[in-house]
Amino acid sequence: MTLIITFVILIFSAIVHEVSHGLAAEKLGDDTARQMGRITLNPIPHIDLYGTILLPAFMWFATGGRFFFGAAKPVPVDFTRLRHPKRDMALVSLAGPFANFALAVLMVIPIKLHLTNNISYPILLIGIFINIILGTFNLIPIPPLDGSKVLVALAPESWMYKILSLERYGFLLVIVFVVLGLFSYILWPVVLGFFQLFHLSLGDLISALA
Repeated sequence: MTLIITFVILIFSAIVHEVSHGLAAEKLGDDTARQMGRITLNPIPHIDLYGTILLPAFMWFATGGRFFFGAAKPVPVDFTRLRHPKRDMALVSLAGPFANFALAVLMVIPIKLHLTNNISYPILLIGIFINIILGTFNLIPIPPLDGSKVLVALAPESWMYKILSLERYGFLLVIVFVVLGLFSYILWPVVLGFFQLFHLSLGDLISALA
């Protein structure tokens, strides 16, 4: 049951992440996502063979059932249509992770207001954890993750195509990054910091995930 709940929260959070990219792009001049029907919470248009199916399955088996991660199909954005392409590329890219961190904070509110019970409390903790993972993971500057677009926006022009050219190896790079355990060095400090900031119980999170 925990696995099913976790997967549902993961898919919903990934969709919110992608829709936020599309909404930000639309505000900044590019309505490609709107034209292609991707500004929707309907999961069907957002399902991606690699990110939604293969990546979670691989990580589940690779970690012996201890951890899995997934993503929705990236929302199409034509950066050339943005009013200030380089600056707006960073803003559009940051919109997704920001949405996940915002979702995590929203899930904290009913906990702090004591509006939860034995069923909703662990579900909210799992939701908070998943959204911290999504937000943090996507800020890593590995193409095609959002952090790489932010890096391109901040880096010299000569770096742009070199960084973006790595996108063809993106799926493999992400898998290597996770299998080597490098992600944990970034993830856990952020999770611990978030839980300490809002005085949440890490022990309760571990129990919920177990």
